[in-house]
Amino acid sequence: MQTEARVGVVNTTSSVVVEPRRQRQIGTASQLLAGGVAGAVSKTCTAPLARLTILFQVQGMHSDASSLGKASIWHEALGIVRKEGVRAFWKGNLATIAHRLPYSSISFYAFEHYKNLLHDIVGVESQGENVSADICIRLVGGGLAGVTAASVTYPLDLVRTRLATQRNVIYYRGIWHALYTISKEEGVFGLYKGLGATLLGVGPNLAISFSVYETARSYWHFHRPEDSTVLVSLTCGSLSGIASSTVAYPLDLVRRRMQLEGAGGRARVYNTGLFGTFRHIIRSEGWCGLYRGILPEYYKVVPSVGIVFMTYEKLKQILSTIPES
Repeated sequence: MQTEARVGVVNTTSSVVVEPRRQRQIGTASQLLAGGVAGAVSKTCTAPLARLTILFQVQGMHSDASSLGKASIWHEALGIVRKEGVRAFWKGNLATIAHRLPYSSISFYAFEHYKNLLHDIVGVESQGENVSADICIRLVGGGLAGVTAASVTYPLDLVRTRLATQRNVIYYRGIWHALYTISKEEGVFGLYKGLGATLLGVGPNLAISFSVYETARSYWHFHRPEDSTVLVSLTCGSLSGIASSTVAYPLDLVRRRMQLEGAGGRARVYNTGLFGTFRHIIRSEGWCGLYRGILPEYYKVVPSVGIVFMTYEKLKQILSTIPES
């Protein structure tokens, strides 16, 4: 995200471009803080839908797909309330926040820096001069930012998945216990199960998310510069979330299932790597199996991505008003 979109309002009678007053650049620490808090707030608000998505994604992994009934969000949600209580919707949320704080901090910070670096490499003087170049830079910058953030924080993502999928039997008692148990039983590389699927998915996911968000936001500011930052960020963020989730969802589903390989001492299901897992799911559950749980994902991603961009923009706005020491 740019600190402020470089857009102007053109007066067609005098051909004068009026630039809005730009927000002061914030420092590295403030930028990392804004990104981290935005991710933590967003994930906490949408934790119930996130857990439902994960539970749907892993259906069919340890059971015959043909025996599964039609997915029902309300039926699954009521089942969680009856068996585990309302608080269970936030099961694994501490691990989510522990993962999301550094992940969001790194992804937002890396995106800003990759974007500036790519502008220098391509030779575009300022953002907004060349629309095609801007879109390509946002796509590449978003992809690189996603790969960087995911690589650094991956073990916490894996732990979060395992904690969230525990139902009646509690095998992992918390973040540190999960990290220790996985390392002991599956080796250090067990903490990186599914990393390949994650990197393949998170690259296009963040590339599309950042590029759609910034392009839509710049377009909106150009045509309606007086609109509220909150409204623009929520709407453009929701649109970017839908677009990125639709494209990257099959890889996200495969990632979740690979993360659960050997969890709780269970037997392995997929033994042929990333592409073998894809083939196994398609053969046993059909092509629709790759989109199992997409409905709660849509319900989650619209507010989730909207909230994360809105919170990030507002925090940057607030932090930019604080005088530098």
